[in-house]
Amino acid sequence: MSLPALHNTGVLYRRILAQFPQDISVAFAYGSGVFKQHGTSQGQMEKNMLDFVFAVDDPVTWHTMNLLQNRKHYSILKLLGPAMISSIQSDYGASVYYNTLVPVDGRMIKYGVISTESLIDDLLHWKTLYVAGRLHKPVKMLVQNENGKLRAALVSNLKSAVTASILMLPESCSEDDLFLQIAGLSYAGDFRMVIGEDKSKVANIVKDNLQHFKTLYSNILRDCPQLVYKPQQGKLEVDKSPEGQFVQLMALPRTLQQRITKLVDPPGKNRDVEEILLQVAQDPECGTVVQQGLWKTTSYSSKKLMKMWRGSRRKPSVSQMS
Repeated sequence: MSLPALHNTGVLYRRILAQFPQDISVAFAYGSGVFKQHGTSQGQMEKNMLDFVFAVDDPVTWHTMNLLQNRKHYSILKLLGPAMISSIQSDYGASVYYNTLVPVDGRMIKYGVISTESLIDDLLHWKTLYVAGRLHKPVKMLVQNENGKLRAALVSNLKSAVTASILMLPESCSEDDLFLQIAGLSYAGDFRMVIGEDKSKVANIVKDNLQHFKTLYSNILRDCPQLVYKPQQGKLEVDKSPEGQFVQLMALPRTLQQRITKLVDPPGKNRDVEEILLQVAQDPECGTVVQQGLWKTTSYSSKKLMKMWRGSRRKPSVSQMS
């Protein structure tokens, strides 16, 4: 099963991609410069920054080539060389190295570079939920190679987004409710959603892109055994029994399970994960516990990224981090 992402290789994107080394396993564009958000005119959208993520098999080689082609894109860190840039990429933040405020072909762009291995890890386990969270929402998939493990991880990430979301939703809900929950997963611990940025951002993302969300998730919803999907009515019925919630909790990505167990298990008790998740499944506040676990994951990622960006000559503004 391949990722049902939105493929667009229009001239603008092809021209931008042509400026970079071509050894890319996945490239996608995302954000308000790519997808219209509610309340934004077409003219405003065309002025917004274009955001990209490139996954590469060998970051050292890719940065070496990119420094030769696009040295001006890098901050003062370019003086450290490709090996150190790759080390910073893998060891700090969310395993993504961003170059920001880059003028290309008449548009301002920013692009993040992540190793294919780190991307797969985040998609499967939600270690930071940074790139995985962006892929919960519609993206324009520009490059996707034949790596079977990567393709499976991309689909697994979407299934995990559905599972985590239905744990936090009531027994009966609408498609809109689900997509709002999914779109908000990666913002759960983001300080920008509390201060300094439009608090209705998640609703604005979903409102004008409902069909794109349906394209991503309709097959997964039809196949999910923990819910009844009624696409004609735009409704869902979720299994909220303790047994159903236990199955859902056991299907969550590993890092989220670990965050939940740390919240619930008293220090020193050291019960196994299955025992703790069985307890959570029977708790009327199960959804709240899942939400708190997500907050721990995304707030940790957000803090790491802020530390990484401090000290960069080309320090992005808060709005450029989305």
